[in-house]
Amino acid sequence: MASLTALLAERIRLGGPVSVADFMAEALFHPELGYYTSREPFGAQGDFTTAPEISQMFGEMIGLWTIVAWQMLGSPERLVFAELGPGRGTLMSDMLRTIANVPACRAALEIWLVEASPRLAARQAQTLAGHLIHWTERFEDVPDGPMVLVANELFDALPIRQHVRHQGHWHERMVSLQAPGFAFAPGPHARPDLPDDLLDNAEDGAIAETCPAGRTLAAAIGARIARQPGLALIIDYGHPRSALGETLQAVSRHRFHPVLEDPGSADLTAHVDFEALARAAMPARAWGTVTQGEFLKRLGIETRAALLAQAAGPKARADIAGQLRRLIDADEMGTLFKALALAHPALPAPPGFVG
Repeated sequence: MASLTALLAERIRLGGPVSVADFMAEALFHPELGYYTSREPFGAQGDFTTAPEISQMFGEMIGLWTIVAWQMLGSPERLVFAELGPGRGTLMSDMLRTIANVPACRAALEIWLVEASPRLAARQAQTLAGHLIHWTERFEDVPDGPMVLVANELFDALPIRQHVRHQGHWHERMVSLQAPGFAFAPGPHARPDLPDDLLDNAEDGAIAETCPAGRTLAAAIGARIARQPGLALIIDYGHPRSALGETLQAVSRHRFHPVLEDPGSADLTAHVDFEALARAAMPARAWGTVTQGEFLKRLGIETRAALLAQAAGPKARADIAGQLRRLIDADEMGTLFKALALAHPALPAPPGFVG
């Protein structure tokens, strides 16, 4: 099969420039050559490291959050427990180990993993061997019932649209061919779906980003939660309020990579607009946004780290301290990453969020 670069170049030659969203979707999710369908990107040997891969403490805190969420829903005998974008299954494994400390909660769980990559689903099956797991490629196929949903570093990987301000007008930003490869180019007039006060005061050259796929998914989650009792926890990197600016980036081997170079070989992500997700999820109630560091501290991660350190040797204690810093410190993941909860309107503030 031809390379993804060749396939995209031929598509542009035949049909003209493609949107940034289309380029990103092909680069990440092409059935054979996409980044997530053709490789395992996580961990020290991959291209980036997520919070669950840094420390078991992250998953343990989310497991505690899930137990309290189950209790908030009235401790139902059956609870749909869904994770979107489960990676290698590390987060789910750590959550389930913690939830097992409350047998009634663990017995209630009907576990659903929403995963579009067969390669990653196979890896999840290895990690979670011994657990009864259901897989689906679409959130809409998760069955009805009281639900707790977790999505960690999922929304940043959904394709975005970019718009550029030029001569007082907004244009969709496209990807064209320009020797020796791909290049950005202004496209047709198109006004991004963002607040007017942001758009009307923007200067020429300003970049606006929106994520229609993220809003659609948030709307589906919100509608489900408002129709049936449920809570959702979304953790990702991004900004709490809608803002202008270019955040699209590529990462390969833990280093930045040119965004348009060799599509399919590097991860493409963009900052999440949490305000837009909260708006899209109405009539579910949005709680947050809070920083990841503050959220984890409210759940007790510092106490958990201290308990782990008590039973550890000097090197392990230093490792635990380093992992804690990476997760909660402002100059690490603590401030850039945010947490947003969505809940049925009748429920009080979920754990980690202030009522």
